[in-house]
Amino acid sequence: MTDTFDLIIIGAGPAGMAAAELAAKHGASILILDEQARPGGQIYRAVEIMANRNRVELGDSYHAGLTLVNAFRDSHVQYIPKASVWQVSQGGEVGYSFDGTAHIVIGKQVIIATGAQERPFPIPGWTLSGVMTMGAAQILLKESELAIEDAVFAGCGPLFYLVIHQYLTAGIPIKAVIDLTPKGNYLKALPHLFSALPALPKIYEGWKWKREIIKSNVPYFSDVSDLKILGEEGVTGISYKQGSTWKTLDASHILLHQGVVPNVNISLAAGCKSSWNEDQACWRINVDDWFQSSVKGVRVTGDGASIGGALAAEQRGRIAAVGALVQLEKITATEGDHLAAPYKAALAAEMRVRPFLDALFKPSDTFRIPQHDNTIVCRCEEVTVGQVRQVVGMGCAGPNQLKSFSRCGMGPCQGRFCGLTVSELISETLKKPVSAVGYYRLRPPVKPLLLQELANLKITKGDSL
Repeated sequence: MTDTFDLIIIGAGPAGMAAAELAAKHGASILILDEQARPGGQIYRAVEIMANRNRVELGDSYHAGLTLVNAFRDSHVQYIPKASVWQVSQGGEVGYSFDGTAHIVIGKQVIIATGAQERPFPIPGWTLSGVMTMGAAQILLKESELAIEDAVFAGCGPLFYLVIHQYLTAGIPIKAVIDLTPKGNYLKALPHLFSALPALPKIYEGWKWKREIIKSNVPYFSDVSDLKILGEEGVTGISYKQGSTWKTLDASHILLHQGVVPNVNISLAAGCKSSWNEDQACWRINVDDWFQSSVKGVRVTGDGASIGGALAAEQRGRIAAVGALVQLEKITATEGDHLAAPYKAALAAEMRVRPFLDALFKPSDTFRIPQHDNTIVCRCEEVTVGQVRQVVGMGCAGPNQLKSFSRCGMGPCQGRFCGLTVSELISETLKKPVSAVGYYRLRPPVKPLLLQELANLKITKGDSL
């Protein structure tokens, strides 16, 4: 008989851990599945390992995540790390792979807390050997205490300044910094500054990081309107356009970043409805105040629903857990309202800064919607901008038709690294709103699933902490 849990949580980041820890206090049977080897998500990755290592460059906010991880560990919920979830059905059926075997479990309530992923950065040469995302570079720093020396950093967003600050604090040499924050964004963000005043210490911290970068000995360039990464097999340099002039830097490593977006693939494959978020230029999952999606019994929370940051994700996870507990009749609706009230207040306070950050760090259209025909859009199938435009010119009206004509989005990543780009590229080409163009229609399995894993399908209870 298939194992049934009151609550299955996908993702052990801030939202997933907070949800599990709260729900466990109210007697719910819980299974939490996560791809990483340890809890923490991307933001608190390997925080347990770093607890006794004096890595001050990672910052107080990173090390503060240990409190949440410890609380999650103490909850003793059933937790399976290194588990790849490839299906969530509308009946609460969750398929995942672990240790070479596929498993099926059922959740009376399911919370999808898959977090964020880095936004695609499709420019000429972005698929060359020697190009990495800044998130990947930070993972190396957290997991293995390794760094990419003498790299060129190019991008925008809070993580952009944070990782450079971490490198400078650790004394890691940086080749150059190319700040791609659009100049006009500062004026667009100004009207939101008053509502963001409670978060002024965080804003000031980010401003100090930027000043630190500018005052360092690292070459710093801004007002850049275009980028090209140079090389044949691997990176040999990067060209950037200031005004009407192209300039070139020799380099063997390039680190790119232009913000994060919700990781929506599992939610969309489960049938959850989404909408286009113009402020964040990405798709978000439609949820109510309790993070209930359009699919009964499936809640989507944290940055996997819409971007809010780690602290907001914690509160969202707790609110989603309370909503699930009410549906499970572990608590009454009145008890749920009372329990969730402080979490909702904390979430509202945390989200006041979001409009300011969204306006300040919204990436330029140039870097979200590639203009050069030879730029690869779909890394898996090596489909270029020119090929996409050609297919659209033949009458292709959206991403799903594009799959049939070009295999764009049909590779191992199932569109995670090209979906946003494709939607906006088709939108620009057809002169239609992105919301009218839509996104890929996703079906399970949303992650690669080996036939051997399926053949070994087992019904197991998972490992407990």
